This record gives sequence, structure tokens and C-alpha cells, in this order.
Amino acid sequence: MRFTTVGCLLVSAAAFIAPTAGQNPPAPPATARTAVAATKLPMLGDAPVHFKAVSVTIPSGTSSSVSSTNGILYQLSGSTEVSIGGEVRTLSPGEGLFIADGNVATLKAGDGGPSTLLHFLLVSPAELDKFVATPPAAVQELYRTAAPLPELKPGRYDLNLTRITFPAQMPSNAPHHRSGAALYYVVSGTGANTIEGKTEAKAPGSFIYEPSGLVHQWGNPGAAPFTFLAFNISPEGVPAVLPGAPVKTQ
Repeated sequence: MRFTTVGCLLVSAAAFIAPTAGQNPPAPPATARTAVAATKLPMLGDAPVHFKAVSVTIPSGTSSSVSSTNGILYQLSGSTEVSIGGEVRTLSPGEGLFIADGNVATLKAGDGGPSTLLHFLLVSPAELDKFVATPPAAVQELYRTAAPLPELKPGRYDLNLTRITFPAQMPSNAPHHRSGAALYYVVSGTGANTIEGKTEAKAPGSFIYEPSGLVHQWGNPGAAPFTFLAFNISPEGVPAVLPGAPVKTQ
């Protein structure tokens, strides 16, 4: 009788530990999105604009003055004390800050080593070659659009920089397009970018331009997470990403 009781207890415990038949497996990791910096532009679309991206490297403990049009700084490594109009903020890796058109920012690298930043810019054709960072900063142009951003009608726009991470082995998402335009920068991992049925691998350091109306997909077939930055402009109140292809109007 005692043997029967112990046997029943063991069976009951095993039934409690074992998963129920047909039980759903744990959900895969979700896509992570972090808003790095954002602003609203009061009026845009009445004159052509380009995307441009530069890197700025400042030796440890030194300062540089930067003047430019609307743009967003992103700290890659080191730290930077940013002073604009009497306001001061220190950026650590992964942090960003919007700098408005007409402002001059003083960038001071921390004492622990050189500071390296990306500066994503929205510039007119006349300003494409006018980015200025005073010595001892070293500036390298990384990307510029060959033509102005298409389909930007006069109005208010949202401008933002978002950091996005796709988990490993994530299938390509559904076809979609931008309501405005975006410039991607791959931080880590390798993503799969599909356009018109052709898929290309995008490795760290890559820039990918998505003009309005470009139907595309993104996935991560790799074994490691895929992280990228999206410098995006879209009409105020309109989602940045829209499903499928744009609806053609007469």
C-alpha cells in the first residue's frame, strides 16, 4: 500500500512538471525600439532637401564648434559635453540630441578618450558642402543622397532618430514603404534588405536610403541581433511606415 502511494505521488509530480500536450512554445524575442531624439519642423517641403551623414571625432579633453542645419547627433563612443545657447548636456554612447538650424553647438570630448559621433543632417542643396566643425575635430562625410528627397509636400514634419533591434532569426517583415523618407545606419549584426524580390545583406557601417514610396522588407536571418539607426522624416500625424505599396492618386 505504501509503494502504491509513493508511486502515485511520483506520477502526479511528473505530470505537474511535464508540459501539457500541445502547449505553445515561448514567444520569440520582440523587436526593440528606442527613441533617441525627436523634434517637429514647423515648415518643410517648399524647397528641396537632402539627407547627409558625417562622423565627427574630437580628441580627448578638447572642444570643437559645430554649425549646421537641422540634424541629430548620435554618440558612438566616448562622451561629449554639448553646449547650445547656455544649455549643457553630456552624451554617452547610444544617446542623441537634436540641433536646430542656425544654432552653433560646442562639443567637448570627455577626458577618458576621444569622442566619436554621427551627425545626421537635413540640408538644402546649397548647404551640402557647408558643414563646419572647427579644429581639432576630424570630420568625415559618410553619405549624402544623390537627389533631393521626393514627395515632400509643404507642411509640418516629424524628424526623429530611432534605434531598432531585430532578434536573431527574425523572418522578413511584410512589404511596406515610408510616408516621408529614412536613412538607415547599421550599428551591429547583419540584416537582410529585400527590394523588388532581390535580397541583400547589410553589414555594420552600411547606410541604406529609403525614399518615399520604396516598397521593401527587412529581416534578420543571422544568429545575433541586428541593430540599426533610422533617421526619419514624415508628415506630422502620419505614420512613418505604411503597409504595402503607396496608393496611386489621379
